[in-house]
Amino acid sequence: MLVDSHCHLDFPDLVQRMPEVLQRMQENQVDLAVCIGVNLEDFPQVIALAEQHAQLYATVGVHPEYTDVEEPDEDRLLALAAHPRVIAIGETGLDYYWQKDKPEWQRERFRTHIRAARRCGKPLVVHTRDSAVDTLRVLKEEGADAVGGVMHCFTENWEIARLALDLGFYLSFSGIVTFKNATIVKEVAQKCPLDRLLVETDSPYLAPAPYRGKPNEPAYVRYVAEEIARLRGLSIDVVHAATTDNFFSLFKGAKRP
Repeated sequence: MLVDSHCHLDFPDLVQRMPEVLQRMQENQVDLAVCIGVNLEDFPQVIALAEQHAQLYATVGVHPEYTDVEEPDEDRLLALAAHPRVIAIGETGLDYYWQKDKPEWQRERFRTHIRAARRCGKPLVVHTRDSAVDTLRVLKEEGADAVGGVMHCFTENWEIARLALDLGFYLSFSGIVTFKNATIVKEVAQKCPLDRLLVETDSPYLAPAPYRGKPNEPAYVRYVAEEIARLRGLSIDVVHAATTDNFFSLFKGAKRP
C-alpha cells in the first residue's frame, strides 16, 4: 500500500480523466491520495472529490502564491475544516520566489492558518520556497509543534530538514528525488528518519523519472518510493509500509482502507 500525501486532483488535466486516474492508482497499489486545497473559491470541488471517492481525502487552505482570492480568517478555516473528509490545514506557508514584494501579508496569512490548525487540532501542510528561515521561525513562534504537519515537496538542505524535524514535522518527497541532479534532495531523503518520511506527487506537477516533463498523477508516487528505497538500501516493501504508517500517524483523521 502507498499513499500520495499531496496532489491536486481538482486541477483540469486530472479531474477531466478521474476514472482513469483512480484506476491507475489501484493498479499501482496507491490506495489513498490527499487532494490539497489551494484557495477557498475552489474548495467545493476539492471536498466534492473527497466525498465522492473513498480513496481521496482533502485539506483546506490558501496557498501563498494566490493573491487575488478570498482571504481566510480563522473561523472560516475552522468551519471548512470541520468536514470529516478534511484531514489538514493547508496548503499554507511562504513563497518568496513568486511573491518577492512585501512578504508581510504572507506571514500574517501563514499565522492565521497555524492558529486555525491549533484550534481544530489538525496538522499543517506547509509550502516553503526561498523562505525556509522565515517559515521555520513563524512555525516556532506560533507553536505549530502542538499540531505538527508536513513540509511538502521538501527541497531544502539537511540543516533546514533537521530544524523542521526538531519541530515535530514530517518531510515529504516528490518526484524531484528521482531527478539526477537533485543531489541535496537525495541526501536528505537518505538521512531523514524513516518514521518521519512521506511521499507525494504534487501532481499534475513534478512527474518523476521516467515521466519527467509529462503530466503527473498519483499512480506515479511509486517511483518516488522506489527511489527512496534505492537510496537507503531498503526493500520497496519497507518503504511502502513506513510511509503509509507515517501518513496515518500524522493525519489522524484518515482511516486505513
